[in-house]
Amino acid sequence: MKKLSLALAMAGFAMVSTQAQAATLDTVKQRGHVVCGTTTGFAGFSAPDDKGEWQGIDVDLCKSVAAAVFGDATKFKVVPLNSQQRFTALQSGEIDVLTRNTTVTQQRDTSLGIMSPGVNFYDGQGFLVSKKLGVKKATELDGATVCMQTGTSNENTMADWARANNVKYTPVVFDQFNEVVNAFAAGRCDVYTTDASGLASIRISKLSNPDDYEVLPDLISKEPLGPFVRQGDDQWFNVVKWSFQAQLNAEELGLTSANVDEHLKSADPNVQRLLGTTPGTGKNLGLEENWAYNIIKQVGNYGESFDRNVGENSSLKIPRGLNNLWTKGGLQYGLPIR
Repeated sequence: MKKLSLALAMAGFAMVSTQAQAATLDTVKQRGHVVCGTTTGFAGFSAPDDKGEWQGIDVDLCKSVAAAVFGDATKFKVVPLNSQQRFTALQSGEIDVLTRNTTVTQQRDTSLGIMSPGVNFYDGQGFLVSKKLGVKKATELDGATVCMQTGTSNENTMADWARANNVKYTPVVFDQFNEVVNAFAAGRCDVYTTDASGLASIRISKLSNPDDYEVLPDLISKEPLGPFVRQGDDQWFNVVKWSFQAQLNAEELGLTSANVDEHLKSADPNVQRLLGTTPGTGKNLGLEENWAYNIIKQVGNYGESFDRNVGENSSLKIPRGLNNLWTKGGLQYGLPIR
């Protein structure tokens, strides 16, 4: 009975929360900035730079929403959240959108009162090890101690994979991201497992001698990472969804922050609709017609964001791989804006 009462209470809270937050776009406009939940510091995805300004591919998505709503990509506020805090902060209305490397799963999309508008980074769970361990593939990790963070999907994924591959391991679990990093750096565990992109970030930005470590080539899961919003607010869902789609379409059409002004006189109907010179898409979202132009001009297309934060122009130098455009063998496919 206690479990049933708790479940009903949580369901009631979720329903009330969803109803109370059902006009997020109006709330954001009245407040004057969008509030985005991010990591507490993940280089390349969401972390403050040496000036204290938040940067990263997930922060760029937050900036894109701000540019779409206000015509000003600087009108946003970051709320750093750990894995345990992120969903509660969104459910309660503390944040407007969760732009934090979070895996889109069926359970999260259906049982938490939240949903994902898209995938801005295709990833997979991997392993970071010291080269001294002499391990070259994941199946050689039998008997290893494995550091990971609680409150993530990594724990279950690791357990499932180990069971299927007859690999025995000892989990070393921590609540906070920095606790996991420090434990691994101090040698308290043999392996650090999380999303491979995160491991690349940790190796470069958190370990004193990055060349002493390597990310194994194995991926043991699919980890489609993307933003989340509350269920029950279709308009805000669409604003976030199409802010990202504008970046993808811009890259497909060859529009960048540097050349977008030249395309304002384009005869291409797809460009005209994207930039708002042919009206309609802004009205559909409850935004100004130049919403996508503002994103492209102030934040850039998806490729620009990827390259400067995690790709070839960053310290991480993560290959585009699955995150390349569909025309180049990747999975990123801009939905038609028409």
